[in-house]
Amino acid sequence: MNDLKGMHHVTAITSSAEKIYEFFTYVLGMRLVKKTVNQDDIQTYHLFFADDAGNPGTDMTFFDFPGIPKGVHGTNEIAKTSFRIPDDRALDYWVKRFDRLEVKHTGIKEQFGKKTLSFVDFDDQGYQLISDENNKGVPAGTPWQKGPIPLEYAITGLGPIFVRVDNIDYFKELMEKVLLFKEIDQEDSFHLFEVGEGGNGAQVIVEYNTVLPRARQGYGTVHHAAFRAADRAELDEWMKRMQGFRLPNSGYVERYYFGSLYTNVYPQILFEIATDGPGFMGDEPYETLGEKLALPPFFESKREIIENQVRPIDTVRSTKEFEKEYEDE
Repeated sequence: MNDLKGMHHVTAITSSAEKIYEFFTYVLGMRLVKKTVNQDDIQTYHLFFADDAGNPGTDMTFFDFPGIPKGVHGTNEIAKTSFRIPDDRALDYWVKRFDRLEVKHTGIKEQFGKKTLSFVDFDDQGYQLISDENNKGVPAGTPWQKGPIPLEYAITGLGPIFVRVDNIDYFKELMEKVLLFKEIDQEDSFHLFEVGEGGNGAQVIVEYNTVLPRARQGYGTVHHAAFRAADRAELDEWMKRMQGFRLPNSGYVERYYFGSLYTNVYPQILFEIATDGPGFMGDEPYETLGEKLALPPFFESKREIIENQVRPIDTVRSTKEFEKEYEDE
């Protein structure tokens, strides 16, 4: 078995596609690289925010399921998503930016030898920035070149996800024996797992917590997290491996922008393994990524129906010029 190559994407649920577009574009400075719909629920938007070219390992995506209630954080959930930034100095920039824009945050902290800054959005969705200052391993992506964040401070991809569980022994066995991660460190109730080349782009932090009530999925929570595989052949190998461990799985799912394999690894914790390609630029040019409603070829015949079901959102940025926003020194 080839090791997983690190994080691929994280998909969460938002109360508002419009507000999450504003937050990720104008506050976090990540690029919307695809505006499409949930392939299993075509009245629901699926927005992909990533690095400059939508490279695997850099994207955070969102569903906006109509009428879904607010989620409840607790144990047994994917609790927080990390974003990589170039160095410790960049964290000082983000503290000032969050203060100015009234984004709730914890201030700069340190965990497993890395400086971090945790924050939440309008739905109480949990995130953190993590410094690549002393990082080695999976290379970072390329920040959005034309976005509002100065490139020396900008987000370059996904860092570790945080998973909170009430049975650490079971989850450790699953991570190591099935998914081939290795536990490389522990701080209090937090366990650090790593796979492949390692580093911030290939780590999972697991918190053992039996105190909090069980989480309940809804807007403001993570739907699933995905890890990278090279291609369909590797996905097929992972499917056989899961079957060997009697771990239920979806089988191969064609998502057009990548191929997928899903498995519920724990109550309310859904993991996906996704291929690196084909990627997001097969149906849109680089200059206007994310500006139109993009549909996989197998949905094109339903375009009129879909466009009548999802409200229009103006995501045109190619005609705008963003000034780099330097916070006061």
